[in-house]
Amino acid sequence: MKIIVAILFFLTCTASWADKRPNILFFLVDDMGIGDTSVPFLYRDGEAQKIKLNDLYRTPNMAKLAESGRIFTNAYSYSVCSPTRISLMTGQAAPRHRVTTWTHPKQSSIDTGLVKTGKIRSPANWRVTGLDRSLPLLPQLMQQAGYRTLFAGKAHFGPDDTPSGDPTNLGFDVNIAGFGGGGPGSYWGKYNYSANHRTGKHVWDVPGLEKYHGTDVFLTEAITLEMNQAIEAAVNSGKSFFAYMSHYAVHAPWQYPDARFIKNYPTLKGHSLAFATLVEGMDKSLGDMMNKLDELGVAEETLVIFFSDNGSAWSASAPFRDKKGSRFEGGVRVPLIVSWAKPNSRHPMQKNLAIPAKSVAHDMVTCVDLMPTMLKIAGATIPQDAVIDGFDISPYFTATEGNHRPQEFLTHFPHKHRNTLFSTFRRKDWKIIYNYASEKWELYNLKLDPFEKTNMVGKHRKVALSLAAEMVKQLDEQKASYPTSVSSGKEVKPNLGSL
Repeated sequence: MKIIVAILFFLTCTASWADKRPNILFFLVDDMGIGDTSVPFLYRDGEAQKIKLNDLYRTPNMAKLAESGRIFTNAYSYSVCSPTRISLMTGQAAPRHRVTTWTHPKQSSIDTGLVKTGKIRSPANWRVTGLDRSLPLLPQLMQQAGYRTLFAGKAHFGPDDTPSGDPTNLGFDVNIAGFGGGGPGSYWGKYNYSANHRTGKHVWDVPGLEKYHGTDVFLTEAITLEMNQAIEAAVNSGKSFFAYMSHYAVHAPWQYPDARFIKNYPTLKGHSLAFATLVEGMDKSLGDMMNKLDELGVAEETLVIFFSDNGSAWSASAPFRDKKGSRFEGGVRVPLIVSWAKPNSRHPMQKNLAIPAKSVAHDMVTCVDLMPTMLKIAGATIPQDAVIDGFDISPYFTATEGNHRPQEFLTHFPHKHRNTLFSTFRRKDWKIIYNYASEKWELYNLKLDPFEKTNMVGKHRKVALSLAAEMVKQLDEQKASYPTSVSSGKEVKPNLGSL
């Protein structure tokens, strides 16, 4: 009789787990490059290569996540924030959704990407209004699948004078401190998370955290406390949750350090100290959230995806060339780690998505892939008529053999930033760059020259021509907005004749 009862209990539990969907914690960091952590992401011949910054920054919770899960050494975002953030919501490539640079926090009439360089200028028809709400969006589809959808931190989906400025208009049930801005006025509660004390302006004020105003609570800590409360409420409601934890850290301003961690960096001062404490505070947030999931008893059924929206805004050449806003790898190569919050190989959910511990993936994956991947894991349905450029990369999470997406990545930045008016295309080991203003091409073999020191256009012209033609083909297929001629107003495409 006891055996029969035990079997019935097991079958009942198995059935109930089969009906339940995994929780997803999407932990997004702002402006974090692969060198801004103690976890090595640079590999050579299958072996991790530590750099000096790995010994400087303290990220024990990232390290713990990597120990229990899988890291990706060839993960890509776009070179600035809004293009990545719109792709995460839509599964579309930036040339297609046309939010190809960062959007203004308040006014959709302001072109934040405008530039003239002699004969050409940036396109006038990119989406200065931000996210197109007519597209199928990640949180909306999660809602339709029965999830409680939670947002906290930096949104930057569109200016505040558009509906896209408010995450609750995009399918999130809860919005904590998200608005149209791409950075906070301040990280300090005593300054009300506003830049007013130093600029006299309120354009970057972080909303919705008034209870912390005038206190010593750092912004990173405030949104962590609030998100943990929202997760607890979702768990108590009996619903699975999708928590989009989007930190303002480690974005500027770097005026003031997080006092909790100053003692850990005795050799640093000024902006360097502030940045290091932002990194550690972000990591503490990750640990606090993992502890909360365990306390609530849902860690074993919560998948954690750690990602960054672009390369480092701080650590140039760490280890790749250049940083945020750049056409080089330092602007687009980012950390990606996936793991169950509390691994348990016997758990039914984890059997369905078995992520090998201490494992490393070297295949190329991108920000465009994460929307369809999370929806697939959640059992959500993407409309059949939806145009999705990303791929389900969950087979990479489980180390399933084979190529599960084309090993290529196209970027398009016809605007002004650290590098101006460029497109790039990587296919396997080769990467080509077009600079619109100079009509110059660059070609690098990232296997032989990962830090892009030697332009090989002259030596491998056939390779360059093939990649350049494919880049233009894909830009045209995605209906990219090209720079325009100042004199004629006509589109200016990459000049294949200059190769």
